[in-house]
Amino acid sequence: MADSAVPADRKCSACHSWARPEEDGSVRIGITHVAAAILGDAVYLEMPAEGIELRAGEPVGLIESSYVVFEVVSPVSGTVLEINPAVADSPELATSDPYRAGWLLRLRMADPAELDALVAAGDYPPRPEGEGG
Repeated sequence: MADSAVPADRKCSACHSWARPEEDGSVRIGITHVAAAILGDAVYLEMPAEGIELRAGEPVGLIESSYVVFEVVSPVSGTVLEINPAVADSPELATSDPYRAGWLLRLRMADPAELDALVAAGDYPPRPEGEGG
């Protein structure tokens, strides 16, 4: 079962993906525990090739379980630097450990300011309008 606490160093999108800035200026991307719970055990992963340009809010790949296909949406724009080889070999990591071993890809960000548009870890998942908490 995936951990339900978003690490404080992540920013999340409404499409249930997260971004974590790295020291080298790149950003690591994965899915949140909400997406992991929707999927259950992942059995197949489809990610873009290295060098591909991605745009924030656009689909970047698919994660498939035995009963649902989840479209991964990029939280930020940039160039794919790396696909996580561990998840490529073992797609179940994307859902069993989405914040650590299950990260999906690493990008060189086109515009680091895009991180400001994402939700802070403590505010994820966002509540529907009018719902108190």
